[in-house]
Amino acid sequence: MAHTYTNCLFHCVFSTKNRQRLISEEIAKRLWPFIGGIARKNGFRALQVGGDLDHAHALISLPPTITVAKALQEMKGGSSKFVNETFLSRTFGWQDGYGAFSIGAAAIEDVIAYIQNQREHHQKRTFEEEYIAFLEENGIEYDQRYVFD
Repeated sequence: MAHTYTNCLFHCVFSTKNRQRLISEEIAKRLWPFIGGIARKNGFRALQVGGDLDHAHALISLPPTITVAKALQEMKGGSSKFVNETFLSRTFGWQDGYGAFSIGAAAIEDVIAYIQNQREHHQKRTFEEEYIAFLEENGIEYDQRYVFD
């Protein structure tokens, strides 16, 4: 792969199981950096991680050897285990699915700012509204009955 050059950027979005509002400020302060560490440990980069009480956003950069599915499996599985082991009073988990939207390099700063300002965004719009908007903006067909499984 010495002559392989890629810039595979994805804005990933996933919610807590049943959209439970479990990510307190205390948990968030440790969870978002932990997810960044999972990325480093697994050979990809998390350029920004953040979210709100019931969901997470991660802007990730993947090498061509790691699939989006593998990256999300590592981030969600490792972070779920971390929350359950660190904050023992909670039964924490992520939803089974996720959204992953490719972005161009020119959008990096905008996506980072968007992720950093999640609490602000969600004073005006719910996670469900935000997620449906992402799907529609990216031309992804969906059945609303199954969007939040």
